[in-house]
Amino acid sequence: MKKVKKGDYGYIRYEKKKRLLTTVVLFLIPLVAFLAAFLITGTKKNIITVIAMVGCLPACRALVNMIMMWLQKPMDAKVYKKIQAHEGELEVTYETYLTTYEKSVFVESFAVCGNKVIGYTSHMDGSTQFIEDHVRGILKQNGYKVEVKVFKELKTYLERMDYLNAHKQELEQNISFKPDERYPDLSRDQLIKHTILAISL
Repeated sequence: MKKVKKGDYGYIRYEKKKRLLTTVVLFLIPLVAFLAAFLITGTKKNIITVIAMVGCLPACRALVNMIMMWLQKPMDAKVYKKIQAHEGELEVTYETYLTTYEKSVFVESFAVCGNKVIGYTSHMDGSTQFIEDHVRGILKQNGYKVEVKVFKELKTYLERMDYLNAHKQELEQNISFKPDERYPDLSRDQLIKHTILAISL
């Protein structure tokens, strides 16, 4: 199974398979230990039974994570291809599932350019204000003062991506930036993208 990084197209499909496999293995380990101890001692009343029960805790946590991922629907391939064609030199994410105190939302894509962060989601009813405020707030806490706008119309998002690409140089002018010691090779746009991915599922 070829690894797909968070923020890349195909991440949700990859994570579904990975988390299913992880959950099965984590449940099998205590089950095998319990059965082996039972066959050897002939009773359930042994220390291995206790260890096996405690060993189910990581498996249960993995099960919850697996269920959360299996509830997500992967991004439409046609939408991905349309967005990819407009990437240009922008830092772009795909299949980003954000959780907030209010609710969670699937954002098909984010694009970063200077002090502008734009996103596209087809999974929201009503205003996108809360998710814009959430992303803006997290980025501000991490030292990035940016404008965040999430669109519900793909056409509008693609047009905005084209605008950012066309004006990239001027949009990134006069922005003071101090590289992060933890990620010295990452640009400011890449660090903003990294922060967005850090708060996603």
